[in-house]
Amino acid sequence: MNKIGLGDKLKYRVDNTMSKGSGVLILYLLLLAVIFILVVSIIVAAVRIVSDKNFAEIIWKVMTFTIDQGTITAEDGAWVYRLSMLFVTIVGIVLLSTLIGIVTTGIDSKLQELRKGKSRVIERNHTVILGWSHQVFHIIREIVIAHKNKRDSCIVILADRDKVEMEDEIKARIRNMGNTRVICRTGDPIEMSNLDIVSLNTARSIIILSPDGEDPDIEVIKIILAIVNNPHRKEGKYHIVAEIKDEKNLIVAKMVGKDEVELISSEDLISRIIAQTSRQTGLSIVYGELLNFEGNEIYFHREPSLAGITFGESLFKYETSSVIGILREEKVLLNPEKDEIIDKDDSLIVIAEDDTSTHLSGNEEIDIDFDAINSRERKKEKPERILLLGWNRKGVRVIEQLDHYVPPGSHLQIVANIKKIKEEISLNRKKLKNLKVHFKNGDTTDRRLLNSLKLKDVSHVIILCYSDILSVHEADAHTLMTLIHLRDIAEKKGYKFSIVSEILDERNRSLIEVTKVDDFIVTNKLISQILAQISENRHLSRIYSEIFDPSGSEIYLKPVEDYVKPGREVSFYTVVESAKEKSEIAIGYRLARFCKDPDKSYGVKLNPVKTEKIIFSEDDRIIVIAED
Repeated sequence: MNKIGLGDKLKYRVDNTMSKGSGVLILYLLLLAVIFILVVSIIVAAVRIVSDKNFAEIIWKVMTFTIDQGTITAEDGAWVYRLSMLFVTIVGIVLLSTLIGIVTTGIDSKLQELRKGKSRVIERNHTVILGWSHQVFHIIREIVIAHKNKRDSCIVILADRDKVEMEDEIKARIRNMGNTRVICRTGDPIEMSNLDIVSLNTARSIIILSPDGEDPDIEVIKIILAIVNNPHRKEGKYHIVAEIKDEKNLIVAKMVGKDEVELISSEDLISRIIAQTSRQTGLSIVYGELLNFEGNEIYFHREPSLAGITFGESLFKYETSSVIGILREEKVLLNPEKDEIIDKDDSLIVIAEDDTSTHLSGNEEIDIDFDAINSRERKKEKPERILLLGWNRKGVRVIEQLDHYVPPGSHLQIVANIKKIKEEISLNRKKLKNLKVHFKNGDTTDRRLLNSLKLKDVSHVIILCYSDILSVHEADAHTLMTLIHLRDIAEKKGYKFSIVSEILDERNRSLIEVTKVDDFIVTNKLISQILAQISENRHLSRIYSEIFDPSGSEIYLKPVEDYVKPGREVSFYTVVESAKEKSEIAIGYRLARFCKDPDKSYGVKLNPVKTEKIIFSEDDRIIVIAED
């Protein structure tokens, strides 16, 4: 081995010092400047270059020449003194230049570090979003609206993406942030050390987004594991909301998150909504308003003065809010029996415009026109013919859900340009009770194919996007072309069938509306709204599970003749009374004359003022919560 000399050791020490960063270098440089000033001052005093100044004044003079290079031009004296101060000035220039360079480099390094998004967030009561997808923009918009009355709201995003790129995308897609600040940090949410950056222990809620890829649920479950098993976690429970794509992974995710996580089975949920809306025109508009922080939403309201009365009586206590259930000891009772007694510790579940707008009306006399109430028996439903165009992995679930709603003997024809569908359907045919399923391979944008499908006999059309094999824009474009052909055929031949269409990107909504489609489901937006709503109130998870479950109480749009006589002026109190006698809750109506007008919410009026008078036509619908 080569012998290590003093120079090597000194160089090694210098290298180690330099690697410690700007702060240490500045400290050493200041120390060197102090030593230099003291040494020069001692020499000047010792050789008596300046005889009229004491030692303290000499130190001040030398320090002045070191820091301010312009001082030397105004100095008189002996040439020895001038040359000595010139030397001091030159050394000062070197020291000051080095200091400026170190400070500049340090600031630049700090800016680069900040750009990496690795610094810790110090916030309280903020919303944390883990991961990145198209849904993040919808979620931010919803939270911004929900927190518009808060003085200081904060959203912290942690994703394995560049911090500046995330911030730029958010600014480009969301113009008005209101009182909400968005902070982005870069890091893989699976890493526990990265989770410490976003201050999970002080967050009010945590939203986990499902990533793009082959196995997104695995990533979500790993993130849940990292959160709940973090050694630095808080003692109390987290409020985690996560999206799971495949229903079979729900059990594992629940085992991992236990009672700290609320799980949304997105594909199953969307399948149920598509199946429900395909048979009830306008239902997607109702869901859109309930899940949106603008307009009417679901709230929990305490009203101790109503303790002891029945649930049926509570329906008439509010003029501008609609009571739909009871929250009792963490248990949700949606549309309970009308004779159910309200307890003093119960919270009412209401639909209202704002969480502060629910007040007792104080009306002693309720305007109910009992002569206008209809009590006719509902017509027996006839078998239906349904056409399903397009395909993705939600298709099988849509068929299973449709089987719960359609009358026995109904037919479903599937047309898609994917050969493997026939095998998937064959495995599920034996489970179906009410539906007979047929499959035909073909391109749904082909006009000749659509003309050959006997659309005259079709009651409902469902269009699924090819989200498994096409990009978002390609899938929506394919759907749009199919819709244009269908509407043109219907208008030219006078066919009457409803259309519900699935789209992925909300920016294509305006294009879809041009085709006058009856209902459209914006998949990414709908799931984002549900995630945002549950992040604000975890009890909503149980309500949504009930509403979207075929075995529970759901939302229906039923003929107005089932409740009141058309053509007669009535208050909505009368409609509520009629629905109550059927063990249902009336929460709104849809006017047929506005069903094509987006400015009128397609005729949907949710939570109307109950004292207002209205005259219904035979084609109008009453929106109710009912078991069937």
